[in-house]
Amino acid sequence: MLTLPEIADTLRDTARRNGVTQARLADTAGISSRTLTHVLSGQEDFRVSTLMAVAHQLGLELVLVPKGAARAVAAGDVLGPPVRSVVTEALEALHAQRDAAPGAGTMPAARARRRP
Repeated sequence: MLTLPEIADTLRDTARRNGVTQARLADTAGISSRTLTHVLSGQEDFRVSTLMAVAHQLGLELVLVPKGAARAVAAGDVLGPPVRSVVTEALEALHAQRDAAPGAGTMPAARARRRP
């Protein structure tokens, strides 16, 4: 779990990277400059709704995940689905059939025309 100072660091770094001033961020998040200063200081507790408003304005999403998944997210690992879906398997089978067919990748002229 992140600490308040770590959350504040993330918010400040994101605002800096996006070129967003504290005055503009406070205004668009609908909070006072003083409240934003407290949030970005990492020293004072704040309401979850305040965090959500600031994160939203910075293009961030507040997400709760299991601890094991949090480590992967922090490491930047991209996790695929744990099992292959029926839809994925069906699409791959259709693509394989299409690619194996004579003239694969070509579309007859009559079908290539768009309908009005």
